[in-house]
Amino acid sequence: MREQYRSEAFTEAGIAADPMQQFARWFRQVAAGGMLHEPNAMVVSTATPEGRPSSRTVLLKMYDERGFVFFTNYGSRKGRELAANPHVSLLFPWHPLARQVIVTGTAARVAREETVAYFRTRPHGSQLGAWASDQSTVIGSREELIHRYEDLAARYPEGEKVPAPPHWGGFRVVPETIEFWQGHENRLHDRLRYVRQPGEGAWRVERLCP
Repeated sequence: MREQYRSEAFTEAGIAADPMQQFARWFRQVAAGGMLHEPNAMVVSTATPEGRPSSRTVLLKMYDERGFVFFTNYGSRKGRELAANPHVSLLFPWHPLARQVIVTGTAARVAREETVAYFRTRPHGSQLGAWASDQSTVIGSREELIHRYEDLAARYPEGEKVPAPPHWGGFRVVPETIEFWQGHENRLHDRLRYVRQPGEGAWRVERLCP
């Protein structure tokens, strides 16, 4: 299976000086295009201190000049791996536009106030789900999970404030590199990578062979 990508050239002359500005530009285009069901879906890859990797799809919930934020159970596999090894990779697979964004960096927990503020914006059912699921642990049956949820729904009916779980919260990925990949015909893709310069707060842009 093979596809010829037909896209406009993506060159150094037209990119933003800052990678987060460039990400915002592409993200707006992808979100406005309506070609992707969840343009904020990204693959988060973590690894144990021994280098054993794992990946999963997570929803990006916010981004700014400080980095990319997602939320999870801190006791989940990714939460435990990030606690032991903060190095992480993010992949935004925007295939309908023949684009990818690949981020490498380090993750750290966001401030508790940020977690609580975001938790308040979640639908009531999602708030209960964060309590019901001991993410990544073994459970005997789906019925057991549903029973946990129903107990919580009885304790916190719709309209009642649900406290943010202490074991649940956000991670902010601070990027060290951000690569913007644009597919083209004959596998002559554009790959422009921003690399953070140590101690300078500035970025270097380099072109990679496809």
